[in-house]
Amino acid sequence: MFTFKHLIAGFDTIECAYYLIGTDDYKLDFIELAAQKESMVRAKVTKPKPIQIGSEEFLIASHGTSSGYPFVIENDAFMIQFGEFNKPNFFVRFRSIALWHYGALALHHRFLAWAKSIGMMPYQPERLSRVDYAFDYHLTEIDFDEDSFVTIAAKDTQHRKNGKVQTFDIGSDLVKLRVYNKVDEINEKSKKTWFFKLWGMDQDVWRIEWQIRKDQLRKLGISSFESLNERQGDLLRLLTKEHTTLRIKSNDTNKSRWALHPLWDDLIQRVNQMYGLGVVRDLNELDLLDERLTYIAISVYGYVKRVAAIDALYTGSDKSYMDEAFSHLQNRITELHDPLTWQMDVNRRVKEMKLGEW
Repeated sequence: MFTFKHLIAGFDTIECAYYLIGTDDYKLDFIELAAQKESMVRAKVTKPKPIQIGSEEFLIASHGTSSGYPFVIENDAFMIQFGEFNKPNFFVRFRSIALWHYGALALHHRFLAWAKSIGMMPYQPERLSRVDYAFDYHLTEIDFDEDSFVTIAAKDTQHRKNGKVQTFDIGSDLVKLRVYNKVDEINEKSKKTWFFKLWGMDQDVWRIEWQIRKDQLRKLGISSFESLNERQGDLLRLLTKEHTTLRIKSNDTNKSRWALHPLWDDLIQRVNQMYGLGVVRDLNELDLLDERLTYIAISVYGYVKRVAAIDALYTGSDKSYMDEAFSHLQNRITELHDPLTWQMDVNRRVKEMKLGEW
């Protein structure tokens, strides 16, 4: 029997353009920022460099963007593209981990507070360009396929691994529905293992995710965070009831008469209750560090196995031991160790981790 359990729902991606103008307390020095970038290029520094700008600390990149912004800075909450003569002059992507732990409105206000700290303020409302909503469910099995979806979209695809479906993609760039195995995506791509703590589990979690671009947002009058908060329920009701539904297949040739799948019925009920969307969880820094350490340990363990394989090729032995392989790896690392640069490199990595890069 098909069973499911709803886990969490919230924003996973928000991209927004801001139109800022300097005040009497203007502090943003574009000449100095350009000089910092140039010095990184001359020194052939490819990794972003820590920098304090106003009330926030960031990593600044040595390059601009393909869309024409000369500066890129990022930290644990934002990835900001900006330029003195661009319009809009600031384009912000809110990080997934920050959205799930702090909430969209809190991050919007944090960005405005940062803008104020550098002597800037909006001269016209912000403009949302992309919003992704996610609903995560624990599904022990999948009893539907691509033909179970009834949609007005002209395009759909599915992706498999080892004969099992991992992802259903329905729609175009304007509006896209993705139903996919989020655990597989984390393990194979994004490495966002902090979701496991939010869910309280680390397997059999599927995500129903709507990716909505600005043209569709504008059709419902959504352009700012205020209008998003007011109308997001209306937007999702339209998408879950009219754009695409999940059905139980039957012999009726008219798919629109097929009964709603229980999973989709639950989704619609949750959307019907929506005024605001999102979950805010206390962000435990120690938990994040422990997850990072676990991920590093998994990687190192894989390398130790490779060392054991190399030892086996050298010796011709068909028996290997982890402590011997680990000892060989440690010896090689000791040979590479440079005491003069060790602390400097460790300090740099501490700074990068604090700013969200690891």
